[in-house]
Amino acid sequence: MEVQWLDLALVFFVIFVSRFLFQKYVNPKNLPPGPAALPLIGHLYMFKQPLHRTLHQLSEKYGHILFLQFGTRKVLVISSPCAVEECFTKNDIIFANRPRTLAGKHLNYNHATIGFASYGDLWHNLRRLTTSELFSTSRLAMLSSIRLEEVQLMIKQLFQDSRNKEVKVDVSSKLMDVSFNIILRMIARKRYYGKDIIDEEATQFREIMRGYIELNGNSNLIDYLPMLKWVDFQGVEKRMIRLMEKLDKFTQILVDEHRRKKRKDTSLNLEGSYIGSSKDERKLTLIDVMLRLQEKEPELYTDVNIKAVTLAMLIAGTETSSTTMEWAMSLLIKNPEAMRKAVSEIDAKVGFGHLLNEQDLPKLEYLQNVIDETLRLYPPAPFLLPHESTHDCRVCGYDIPKETMLLVNLWTMQRDPKLWVDAEKFIPERFEGGENQGYKLIPFGAGRRACPGTVLGRRVIGLTLGTLLQSFEWNKAGTEDINMAEGTGLTMPRAHPLEALCKPRQSFIHLLSTL
Repeated sequence: MEVQWLDLALVFFVIFVSRFLFQKYVNPKNLPPGPAALPLIGHLYMFKQPLHRTLHQLSEKYGHILFLQFGTRKVLVISSPCAVEECFTKNDIIFANRPRTLAGKHLNYNHATIGFASYGDLWHNLRRLTTSELFSTSRLAMLSSIRLEEVQLMIKQLFQDSRNKEVKVDVSSKLMDVSFNIILRMIARKRYYGKDIIDEEATQFREIMRGYIELNGNSNLIDYLPMLKWVDFQGVEKRMIRLMEKLDKFTQILVDEHRRKKRKDTSLNLEGSYIGSSKDERKLTLIDVMLRLQEKEPELYTDVNIKAVTLAMLIAGTETSSTTMEWAMSLLIKNPEAMRKAVSEIDAKVGFGHLLNEQDLPKLEYLQNVIDETLRLYPPAPFLLPHESTHDCRVCGYDIPKETMLLVNLWTMQRDPKLWVDAEKFIPERFEGGENQGYKLIPFGAGRRACPGTVLGRRVIGLTLGTLLQSFEWNKAGTEDINMAEGTGLTMPRAHPLEALCKPRQSFIHLLSTL
């Protein structure tokens, strides 16, 4: 039996090497530069976490357009504005697809979420739904009270914990809680996060989401070495299937709850107001919107599609926002002069008579600069989501084969000293004047597959960050400087959750005490 396995491995090795040599010498292409690849595993042997730093080092050696081999996958890595522009303008349709992955199959309804869907009818329908119904200006305005209430609930809790003394705060968990509760209330009128929420349903949801974020955000060797799937390497596939069964059951319960309520509540009118209901239920949730569309076009808005959209919003609308806010708070605490400038602007343009709301955000130019500078240094997804070419094409004069995975290394591009003065420094002032940065700064992507929730994300980040700065004084916890090490995952979290000292600002105690 042992000999048979060795023979089989030898056969596969010979086939792979033969195919590699045949492609290289019989059908040569003008491929971008890159290091030498090993048979079978390609360049996987070179990678260390965090991956964006490894690829940054390769870009410094071989240039801003690289061609690599991740096992059986061809990979194009770009980190220059001109290459990005060429991929997302001239070649935008060619690179509009997504690579098929284990996470896409088992954790995203077989690639049915908007982030993982292939370019085609399904994606077009999801894009239309998100842009015209879920993230439209009118819909976001209708749900603005939810965002304000959740931020003020967080502020109230912080004030109760601190009163007039300085206390240490787990900033990371606070920001994650408020991000999840905002999206959950917008989707389903639910609150599952916070130390005061201890019911079984909330506990189950939090447990499921912890597992989901871990599995969905980690790279899987099976995606690059399909032969590992035969033995379910590290049991990843089984874990994904078990977890998705729990999550699917949970999201189906949410959909069924809203369907029953919709049938029962005949007072739901076309504008989406519940007559005579509580304040929290005066607006349609996003599940309600999708169920209404399901009645008109049931073949397009199936329960699976509704659950897929719900799941995509939960992941894309929470992790990216909370991670960006945590990096922003870290940078401001580390740079107290920038924090003082942001607070002074809020005091001058919002005043002391009310806590900040979304209508105040357009006036706060320096706060927006802080957010842009945070997104430059610590983009929520350092590679964006991967794209994949559907046809052969040319990028910056190089031949790119079909079925090549495209990775845009934002981390490298947005810290390039040739593009940015003092590229490694936190300088919000660089964005004064509101100049369009073009393809130098694309934290939410570009082209037809750019993130549809950008406006919502910026509102949540601006409202939360601005209210925290307006209401409290913030200082580092301890004598050591803040550790800015990057962790691993889809959204590049901090390696160490942020803890900081928090104390109510004297000028706002009267307002905070009324919450």
